[in-house]
Amino acid sequence: MKKYFIKINLVGALVLLLLSETSCKKDYTNPAAVPENKAFSSSQAMTGVAIGLQRWYTAGRASNLYNRVTINGLLTSELTVLNQGNTGEYQLQLGGGSVDGTNTLLGGLWTSSNKIIYDADNVISSAASLGDKGYANGLIGYATIFKALAIGDLAMFWEKVPAGIGAAVSFNDRAQGFANALAAIDNALSAISANAISSAFITNIPGGIDIPNALHALKARFSLFSANYSQALSEATTASLTVKSTFNFTTVNLNPIFETATSTNNVTAAIDNTTLGLPAGLQPDPTDKRLAFYTTTAYNSKIAGFAATATTAWPIYLPGEMTLIKAEAYARQNDLANALTELNKVVTKQPGSDPYGVGAGLPPSAAATQADILNEVYKNRCIELYMSGLKLEDMRRFDRPNSEKKRNFLPYPFLERDNNPNTPPDPTF
Repeated sequence: MKKYFIKINLVGALVLLLLSETSCKKDYTNPAAVPENKAFSSSQAMTGVAIGLQRWYTAGRASNLYNRVTINGLLTSELTVLNQGNTGEYQLQLGGGSVDGTNTLLGGLWTSSNKIIYDADNVISSAASLGDKGYANGLIGYATIFKALAIGDLAMFWEKVPAGIGAAVSFNDRAQGFANALAAIDNALSAISANAISSAFITNIPGGIDIPNALHALKARFSLFSANYSQALSEATTASLTVKSTFNFTTVNLNPIFETATSTNNVTAAIDNTTLGLPAGLQPDPTDKRLAFYTTTAYNSKIAGFAATATTAWPIYLPGEMTLIKAEAYARQNDLANALTELNKVVTKQPGSDPYGVGAGLPPSAAATQADILNEVYKNRCIELYMSGLKLEDMRRFDRPNSEKKRNFLPYPFLERDNNPNTPPDPTF
């Protein structure tokens, strides 16, 4: 990946202005900016950069959050396009060869992810030199959440991921991407274990994120994706099922899915209110209460759930994800009794028993074989984690046929291919 620079101005308004840039340029110039070598020399400056990571990840149509959810939703038939004039989205709905390196959503996800990784690395390395270790470890933990998410986004959508940030950088298999995310999380958790995050740091960042629980949940997720089932099980058990960890929004900084899709009724929509895009045999029970949580008949986009309003918070992880990780990890290790127990915690959960109100409220599953339990785990991941951006990764892991996907992996953006001779060949599908 070519190196992306942004000069960080210590004045908050200018930080946010600069962070709204999304084009792929080698250098962002700003005569009023503090030089980069000074932007990471104080806790105040580093905090400004760290807060910027959250804005890059969540703000607007160019954000990782919008692009991850929308790319995944269209490629897996969770979503449908309402207006074909939204060219990038429509290309993804068509899938196959209609998605190429010019696609704006995949280009935005690629650029933003690499930008986040670069800035997060600067925060993490610079914070280690601070004398106040409680504050430093807050910076390290908070920045690592966004670094891990960004690496995970690259590894979920591309076969190969950049080995670093720089000119003519080489590429690694995506499995190494997950390994890098896990290594970063381990570093952050080790630092926090040695010196707990200070309250002074927590008061200086946006509310909503419980840093240790978010790190454990992401470690569980990426361990599962790496087929490290014992570690996935341990971490999913550690992450809290009652403490929320969310990206929060305001009437100024809007929920990006609501802003672009729900409020306009003119970009994308939930595929329907009954199947969620699942094939026969996997479709939700009509009485599944999660259908009414995630979808609505009140307007054309049909999108409710975590994009229902401008200020609806978006969870970094759901309790149901952690429980289903445990169910899958047990099942893949052939501990079927425990797998079914964990699965049924999700199947029978009432909305009122979940901190976010996500609950199926169904009778328990009677699945008995490993294959049947894994099939139920996949089905419930698709419903419980609807529009989470994780379904395409799940489809590969559960060996779903290509006929259920619009693409298996994304092509590489032309902005990368035109500037890096090491860019791998595009996947055939």
